[in-house]
Amino acid sequence: MRSSHYPNWFSFTRPSTSQSDYLRVLAYINIYLSSLQFFLCRDIINHRDIILISFFSNDTCFFIMNIYSDMFQSALKYLKDTEMNINNLILMIGDFNIRDSLWNPLFPYHSSISDDLFILADLFNLDLSTPTDPIPTRYSNTPGELDSVIDLMFFHSRSSKLNCHSIYPS
Repeated sequence: MRSSHYPNWFSFTRPSTSQSDYLRVLAYINIYLSSLQFFLCRDIINHRDIILISFFSNDTCFFIMNIYSDMFQSALKYLKDTEMNINNLILMIGDFNIRDSLWNPLFPYHSSISDDLFILADLFNLDLSTPTDPIPTRYSNTPGELDSVIDLMFFHSRSSKLNCHSIYPS
């Protein structure tokens, strides 16, 4: 499904199939890029928490993936358990809901779920990108609970954008 909520952006989301199948992930693409012909790829991945979008550049098909991973890590389990070969995945972004010392030096622990995330990233030939100015991506409302980093970006391993992105607080 493609609709525009803002004049300069297209939004992509998978249509819900029922009241209990509410959507938790969407992607915005700037209309400036519309000549690349973006398509939602539900035939490859049809999961309420994962959006796979294809586009064409120089007669080559590329993919970007946006993921919301709930507290049960349903999306990551789906990707891990589903055999798929997605060549040319250049970007995987999302709210992974994983707190880990690997990307948040203020968090003192490592999570085994992070290992699964890195295995998936490796299968897609992606590397974790570190922002130029690391800041939390989730701010806690609970007194005594630290802010955390749970939103991550993985770029194709040969990308020139690796480790040079910025996060702007909203």
